[in-house]
Amino acid sequence: MAFSAVSVIRGPGELTAMVVDVTKRLFTTPFQLREFIEQAWFITSVTLMPTILVSVPFGAVISLQVGNLTGQLGAQSFAGASAVLAVVREAAPIAAALIIAGAAGSAICSDLGARKIREEIDAMEVLGVDPIARLVVPRVMATVFVALMINGLVISAGIGGGYFFTVIIQDGSAGAFLSSFTALASLPDLYISMVKAAVFGYLAAIVGAFKGLNAGGGPSGVGRAVNESVIVAFMLLFFLNAIITAIYFQVVPQQGL
Repeated sequence: MAFSAVSVIRGPGELTAMVVDVTKRLFTTPFQLREFIEQAWFITSVTLMPTILVSVPFGAVISLQVGNLTGQLGAQSFAGASAVLAVVREAAPIAAALIIAGAAGSAICSDLGARKIREEIDAMEVLGVDPIARLVVPRVMATVFVALMINGLVISAGIGGGYFFTVIIQDGSAGAFLSSFTALASLPDLYISMVKAAVFGYLAAIVGAFKGLNAGGGPSGVGRAVNESVIVAFMLLFFLNAIITAIYFQVVPQQGL
């Protein structure tokens, strides 16, 4: 029983320690610009197509649901504002989190896990090279950068899909859709969306790196680490999303009609 209790506490504790180490090294070690550019390009290559394929139907479903609801309530003129609010506040950051954790986080985990079982990480430590500063920090910052771009792409596609399905499919008013943008939404909604995307990308990359650096047991161990990194990242990101949203509603006053 004592062993299982220690095991339960050890994992979150080590992950928290790695978050602290990565954050500290952001300000205390030279930034690896070349590694950052290479990783940003790699993460973009593995997340761009899934983002495009997910963002359009994501915005379409939200627009259809919101348009149907506002039509039943007799407030179809606010369909644009409601759709934009749903996409900007929740849909875009969540979509970015799922894509980043599922594609980028797993890629980071598999890369570092393969280096770990080939003993490259141990060789770097013997040579006096810090793996956190050399490998993890550039990947984390590249993931944050790509997460912000993905969030913006999902917002744009969601709003475009909302306009298409509200105005073209449901015969809504284009003027009412565009003019109602500011009725409920405001700039702080965009800011919190970008903050969520940055935090989600930061933590998803660290979870992937943590599981990769602690992989063991050969190739099968790397596979288990990738699976665990995706599951842990999903759970952590949804939990943090609820906390950030609750704090946001308490701090930022909401606009009324």
